[in-house]
Amino acid sequence: MKFFFDSSAWIEYLEGSEKGEKVKDILKGDNDVFSIPLVISEVVSKVKRSGKDTDICFKAIISNSKIFNLTPEIAKEVGILHAEIKKKKRDFGLADATIWVCAKKLDSKLITCDHHFKDFGNLLLLD
Repeated sequence: MKFFFDSSAWIEYLEGSEKGEKVKDILKGDNDVFSIPLVISEVVSKVKRSGKDTDICFKAIISNSKIFNLTPEIAKEVGILHAEIKKKKRDFGLADATIWVCAKKLDSKLITCDHHFKDFGNLLLLD
């Protein structure tokens, strides 16, 4: 199965939380796991602000997932989606739109703790 991990999923995994155990189970299985460079940036920033080792989180993401890169066409689609959702959800960020569009492009299940996505389909919301 294909899974797309957002930043919150990686952070839970790295912290070894109960939610992170669900992420760990996905990583152990026969699954294709994807992330994007923006997710790496978000996780590294969070880890750095926590005073922890950024190399460990970087290596964990790189070694456990395939990195999906945006094309100009995908970037356009992200912008359109962001503008549409922002009308209804004022705090819906461009990063969230990017993550959602990329997960859809890969036809993968989005793994997240972010409730911004609760009304979207093909999602595993870590609660």
